[in-house]
Amino acid sequence: MKRILSVLTILVFTAMVHAQEPSDTLWRFNGVTSLNFSQLALVNWAAGGEGSLAGNARVDLSAAYMSSDEKVSWNNDLILGYGLIRQGDAENPFVKSDDKIDLASKFGYKASKMWYYTGLLNFRTQFDKGYANPRDIDDRIPISEFMAPGYLNLSFGMDYKPSKTFTILLAPLTGKMTFVRNDSLANLGAFGVKPGQNTRSEFGGYVKIAFTKELMKNVRLNTKIDLFSNYLENPQYVDVNFDLLLTLKVNEYISASLITQLIYDYDIKFDILDATGEPTGEVEPRIQLKELFGVGLTYNF
Repeated sequence: MKRILSVLTILVFTAMVHAQEPSDTLWRFNGVTSLNFSQLALVNWAAGGEGSLAGNARVDLSAAYMSSDEKVSWNNDLILGYGLIRQGDAENPFVKSDDKIDLASKFGYKASKMWYYTGLLNFRTQFDKGYANPRDIDDRIPISEFMAPGYLNLSFGMDYKPSKTFTILLAPLTGKMTFVRNDSLANLGAFGVKPGQNTRSEFGGYVKIAFTKELMKNVRLNTKIDLFSNYLENPQYVDVNFDLLLTLKVNEYISASLITQLIYDYDIKFDILDATGEPTGEVEPRIQLKELFGVGLTYNF
């Protein structure tokens, strides 16, 4: 946890320093940091329930370069998120509610008024371990950790930019690497790797759609969707990663935020359970959905 906080502090400080650079620079730096807490205590509460303590931190940083003749563009985005929650009494463990590292770097050279030849490098993973039964300290089953999984995409194609708020990247040449740097998980064939292997390579087509806009005063929407099809194996199944961040600003330092993420990956399987809740031995892909709403401290720069 100390390592995570140290990384977040360094990144926020670096971005704030860059934000003070003169406005005539070819680089534009900005970011949003948020810290949300919630706490529920129940004493002799006849209706029942459990107390809880939760916290969530998120950092969104961006650095964008545009040459003076607008022929060369370079956009870099980093999203870091981490959250913990504890339900019940103090003896229960904290379990993570959010865990995300997402780094994207996109370089483009102008081809026409709205089109750019573009290369994109995207890396995604998480900070911490995840468990199938996180509240059972003595019998927790690990299902993920840093670089298990990790995803690395390298894409080449054309980027369509009709406005500063909307872009579509069409990349027919895309390599995707999946990493499972945990031998126990790799031996099970987790996240689509072959059992016993720590990596999986795919080649296919990739589409990235991004939209950012202030919908009304103090209400801002950031959303993106990533689509990938593997040419070499089951191209009919398209991997989907859809992110949405809606920020509602109360004042300079307080805001509410809604964060959602939807994932569909045919190679990530879930156990099929029978009527009693026991695994049947069969697996299937499913839509994964995460939603987080919080009110707390926010700083924009």
